[in-house]
Amino acid sequence: MRLILLTTIFSISCCNALLFGLIGTEQSAAVSGKLTCNGEPAAHVRVKLYEKEATLDVLLDEGVTDENGEFKLQGHKVEVSTIDPKLNIYHKCNYNGICYRKSSLTIPDNFVTEGAVPQKTFNVGIINLANKFSGDSTDCLN
Repeated sequence: MRLILLTTIFSISCCNALLFGLIGTEQSAAVSGKLTCNGEPAAHVRVKLYEKEATLDVLLDEGVTDENGEFKLQGHKVEVSTIDPKLNIYHKCNYNGICYRKSSLTIPDNFVTEGAVPQKTFNVGIINLANKFSGDSTDCLN
């Protein structure tokens, strides 16, 4: 009985530690780039940096592009395995729907660094949002 009680307490403690970030490594990622629409800077476009999860992605940072269409996001998270950061871009370039077109880009693992402050930045370069990308979708809740 005592062994069952100790095993249960240990299991609950481990689960709580995983849930509340006590076990794992603090990791970070940063992404930058420039967005255009038909050759013109895409200003005020919403961009978000997420950590991909099996159920619900975790928001690490968000912002909008400046007047030149440029942005930089960075974020960090404690995770047992390597984090899987991705960039979501929500825009209306050549899109007249009531929602937004959403494009996602995965940030390579070699741009994930240990610690709260990223040591590297993944530069996506210049992206013309007028292009259609595989995996594009529509998002009304961004």
